[in-house]
Amino acid sequence: MSRAPYASDPLAHGGREWGEPVAGAQRGPRSEFQRDRDRIIHSMSFRRLKSKTQVFIAPDGDHYRTRLTHSLEVAQIGRVMARALALDEDLTEALCLSHDLGHPPFGHAGETALSEAMERHGGFDHNAQALRTVMRIESPYPEHDGLNLTWDLLEGLAKHNGPVIAPNWALAELDEAFPLMLGTWPSLEAQIAAVADDIAYDNHDIDDGLRAGFLELDDLLTLDFLADQWHAVEKRHPHASRERLLRELIRDQIGLMVNDVLEHTAGQVKGLVSVAEVREAGRQLAGFSPAMAAQERRLKSFMYERLYYHPEQLGAAERARDVVVRLFAAYSQDATLMPDDWQARLPAQDPQRSRVIADFIAGMSDRFAMQACREIYGTSPVGLIHV
Repeated sequence: MSRAPYASDPLAHGGREWGEPVAGAQRGPRSEFQRDRDRIIHSMSFRRLKSKTQVFIAPDGDHYRTRLTHSLEVAQIGRVMARALALDEDLTEALCLSHDLGHPPFGHAGETALSEAMERHGGFDHNAQALRTVMRIESPYPEHDGLNLTWDLLEGLAKHNGPVIAPNWALAELDEAFPLMLGTWPSLEAQIAAVADDIAYDNHDIDDGLRAGFLELDDLLTLDFLADQWHAVEKRHPHASRERLLRELIRDQIGLMVNDVLEHTAGQVKGLVSVAEVREAGRQLAGFSPAMAAQERRLKSFMYERLYYHPEQLGAAERARDVVVRLFAAYSQDATLMPDDWQARLPAQDPQRSRVIADFIAGMSDRFAMQACREIYGTSPVGLIHV
């Protein structure tokens, strides 16, 4: 398949922080972006996503999404759009798979707790932590820290939400070591990965919310654009069960969003002849049309009101927050509670000391964090969520 002139090129990537010898470096016939993707998939940080919260904290049910299954779904959507736009599919996939590596246990509840604990030490942000994870923490190689990913992958992770005008301490440190042009928009592959993330969680969180009984179909249908899709699905499949119709609704909505992104983005990039022009455009080029963006904002508002801020969810979030607060306090007071390898890397003084403690906690899965809290305190908050 031919590559668009504004697509990222693995033969012209921006380099790696740590130089790699040509001889022996090629393990199989892979492009540089394929190597990035494979390093992410084989990392421990990626494997731990299987037990990290997406919507529900440590759910009992096997069918609810975790950060891992969410990342896989994002990658599927991102790759489809990248192929349709003649972008580099491997870079897009790598960005989709790695975008949530910095999430701590318990999702946004855990992030809030770490942010509060780290307030005097520079704060905590999961996007910057994703970059810190792949550049400093996840270190399987004998010659250097990190996974040594390409500049293009790191740039896309750093700018998952667009240009960064005021980077926090973590991102600022990494940018100083390996400058990532934080003030510009990233590649189209990175922009597609970001909107694929929105499409995936907007629709799959509906699926999980309905399954858990936290959302009701009648409430969803107060959104006129979803009501239109539901009536169309009913008309096409008049004898299908409600469960099958709901899954068809989710698929239809994903398809509508994907097609909207493809049409809108194709118009935005018309006439561009290089990746540099993408970065110099000064605006987002890949994304929803204004009409779809307005619908998507309404959907997000609905989901915050009805699902993310559901009373049971808020109660579980508070108990999860307490786990992280107690762990941070325990490790700050007695570092011997941490594994030997983490004790060995622990600086003597703050803020660096607290930042490494936050690194350790941020890497935990939900269940590992609850078990660690139980081992230290003899108990841990129970009944986080059962769906």
